[in-house]
Formats: sequence, structure tokens, C-alpha cells
Amino acid sequence: MRTRTKICGITREADAVCAVESGADAIGLVFYPPSPRFVDIEMAQKICQSVGPFVSVVGLFVNADSKTIDEVCDGVPLDLLQFHGEETESECSEYGIPFIKAVRVKNADDVNQAVRKYKRSKGILVDAYVEGIPGGTGESFDWSLLPKNVSAPIILAGGLRPENIFQAIVDVRPYAVDVSGGVEQSKGIKDNEKISRFIDEVSRASEYSYN
Repeated sequence: MRTRTKICGITREADAVCAVESGADAIGLVFYPPSPRFVDIEMAQKICQSVGPFVSVVGLFVNADSKTIDEVCDGVPLDLLQFHGEETESECSEYGIPFIKAVRVKNADDVNQAVRKYKRSKGILVDAYVEGIPGGTGESFDWSLLPKNVSAPIILAGGLRPENIFQAIVDVRPYAVDVSGGVEQSKGIKDNEKISRFIDEVSRASEYSYN
């Protein structure tokens, strides 16, 4: 087994190309207007065109209305939806595209509750809890809060960067990791060298943990 990597908050074609060439399994596009990493449909289409086959494109939403999500899904070839708000399982499921659900972790039972509540989710993304902010805070959380032997794939997010990702994978052994701010030179602008180092460290940690 190896840990998969998603580079989220892509806003430029060049950053998508760098992520793919560095070995990312997925890239994330943020369709949440308050975010500094927000992209519109036109830019999202250009980014998708720069991504080759066998790399997933994930669309991130936060309490978006169904009309907005339909417009994005009609215009952008997304492989997976990622929900960071208060969406119900039925709301997440209505677009005919597989989805993952994010949960901001305050205690261990947050994760177990999400697994029970979102049975159709392809995985549960665990992120740091910061009051009033749905994600992308750049802050990590106490990984020991995560319960063992969770029945759903766990995607670890929150404050990850090249300097701590090795230990994060060794401690948590997640199915995948999701990084945004930790591989940026400024908000929304990725750093090629950080992306490459991050993915190298993911590979090194996977070999250490699972061999």
C-alpha cells in the first residue's frame, strides 16, 4: 500500500502541470468564492486541459447551492466532489459524481460520526477545526485524536508541509494526504520545489510505513 497525494487549491495551469509531473494522484479546484484559491469555470476548464489521464480532478464546495454545483459539473470534467460544509449525504450524492466529505476534528468521535453519517462517501477528509473557517487554514491538529481501524478511507489534511508529512504518514497511515498552503509561495500560487519535496517525502514515508 502507498499513500496517495492530492495537491489542492490549484489556480494556474503551470501549477497543475508541476503537480502531475511530480507524481500527484489528484489536484483540487476550489469553487468557494471567499477563498483566495477560488477558480471560476473558465480557468478550471483550462487547468483540466493541462492535466493528463489517470490523474483525478477534484472540485471543492462549501455549502454551495445545487444550481452552482450543477453549473460547475456541467462545465468542468470533475472526477470527484469534495464537500466542506454542512451538506447532507443526500445532497452530496445528487450530482452523479463520487464524493468525499470533510470533517473538522475536535475529538475522536467526530470521525466515527462522519463515517456513519456519510456511508456513500468514497472517503473522509480530516482537517483542523478552526472556528468559522471551513478549511484551508494551514493549521494542523492532534493526529492522536484520530480513531484506529476506521472503516472508510481517511484523507489527512490540515497544516501539512514537506517538513512534517513524513511523520504524519508514519503516525496516521492515511489512505491519502491533501495539501494546499504547505506547498505555496503565496496564497493560491504554488511552489514547484515544495510540491516536489512534499511528494518525495510522501513516497519515502509510504515505503517506511508499509514495507
